Amino acid sequence: MTEPLASLLTALDLTDTGARTSEDIFTGPSQWMPLGRVFGGQVLAQSIMAATRTVADDRHIHSMHGYFLRPGDVNLPITFSVDRIHDGRSFSTRRTQAYQSGLPILSMIASFQDEDEGFDHQVTMPTGIPEPETLPNSADTLVGVEHPVAQYWASERPFDMRHVPSPIYLTVDGEHVAHQAVWFRTIDTLPDDPELHRAALAYASDYTIMEPVMRRHGVAWATPGLKAASLDHAMWWHRYARVDEWLLYVQESPSASGGRGLALGRIFSRDGRLVASVAQESMLRVPTQG
Repeated sequence: MTEPLASLLTALDLTDTGARTSEDIFTGPSQWMPLGRVFGGQVLAQSIMAATRTVADDRHIHSMHGYFLRPGDVNLPITFSVDRIHDGRSFSTRRTQAYQSGLPILSMIASFQDEDEGFDHQVTMPTGIPEPETLPNSADTLVGVEHPVAQYWASERPFDMRHVPSPIYLTVDGEHVAHQAVWFRTIDTLPDDPELHRAALAYASDYTIMEPVMRRHGVAWATPGLKAASLDHAMWWHRYARVDEWLLYVQESPSASGGRGLALGRIFSRDGRLVASVAQESMLRVPTQG
């Protein structure tokens, strides 16, 4: 298994450090990142795995809402405290707090449900999207760029991501519109654990969700002085899908104001099933000119 994917699996394999009076406590490592800040998707996925450990095996996560409170330090492990808020006939609710050095870096509440019958409909997957095999991957796009962040994007992430129409790593090419799409999957096969795939989907959902805001304003990741941070993240799982198979992440930004941008996303399986929906507000600031 490739090192980036092994690192992901290690991060999601939390250590159970025992239950306290009203909480379950887990610990997990931080993955290395070139700027020293923990990737938000990692903390989301770990928080989900911690909460999942405390619910019945036949209940699966269907929604979560999380707030990023402080930047995480990649040099420190993370402690996850899970509060078993409620267990009902069909639903279970959990609150997970992620800590470093005794301070919370993320607060999340998640809901789990057992399998149930009911209404079933979905929006249609967009047509006319190029197939992922026809698009360049991050390594192709960033060949020859020696910056450590670019090198990380190119070869050290556990996911293969291919943008439609093109990535915004270095420049924003084409029309400045508030929408884009991204094909993604893990760079190798994952174990056959549905809960792992659900958590890994949350992990990947944080990579590119703020980019429709940036694309609309012609701001690339390499823009000097850019300051970007996820503020909150909400996600709904509709249908199960493996994340080691191609998924299409369709994204749009309906609004940006006050130094914040809102982005919405829909994740489809390659055969057109709506797998999940995502919403995130982020802080985005660029230096003023003059």
